[in-house]
Amino acid sequence: MSECITIFDVSKYINLLADAARKSGMQFRMGENFEEYVNITENIVGKLPTDPSFRPDCSRLEAGRAFWIVGEDQSGEVAHVQALRVDDLTTTNLARHLESLKAFYANPRSHAGSGSLCICRAPTAQNITGSVVYHGDIWLREDFRRQGLPRIFAGIAFGLAWVKWSPDFIYALVHTWSIQKGVAGQYGYLHREAHAAILSLPDRGIEEDDWLIWLTRRELSRIIKRGNQGHS
Repeated sequence: MSECITIFDVSKYINLLADAARKSGMQFRMGENFEEYVNITENIVGKLPTDPSFRPDCSRLEAGRAFWIVGEDQSGEVAHVQALRVDDLTTTNLARHLESLKAFYANPRSHAGSGSLCICRAPTAQNITGSVVYHGDIWLREDFRRQGLPRIFAGIAFGLAWVKWSPDFIYALVHTWSIQKGVAGQYGYLHREAHAAILSLPDRGIEEDDWLIWLTRRELSRIIKRGNQGHS
């Protein structure tokens, strides 16, 4: 299957997914103001705090380099959130990016608390380089689960990331339970490796051992093309 796709292809793909979401009772909006995003997420009951990667007091989240998506139910209440950012890793790789804590803080020396540490043991992270998108802070309200929505909202994120950045890689860091319960698999990522971010941020109460899940640009293009062909 050819990997060549156009803006028209991606727009069709996003619109198909947005229509499917509306049929499930959810509509999406997006933005680039992360102060607004943090204000939204801080008021969500049952969601873990947004980590430093998507907090403007910790990370550089300039317009054009990061965006968020919020899903709302028919009454306008927040039912879903997710965020994406692109990092230029042409002179480094994802493993070093994580271990330097620059994946979480613009300036780790001044932003990271005492004892902050990240160890990456996922072998492929050393080969993830170039224009790299991080997809995270994903949350879906309980009453919208088990309806196939992860594939839809992740697909919309993939499409928008392709339009904005056409990245070399897109990745997420997910908890082991997400792998075990098959939740991460519903997003559409094709690869996974354990122990990608053994992360300790004591001042924020974060102690994690996350899996790496990822796609290449070619795989992302194929997903979009296949999605359109499946609805043609």
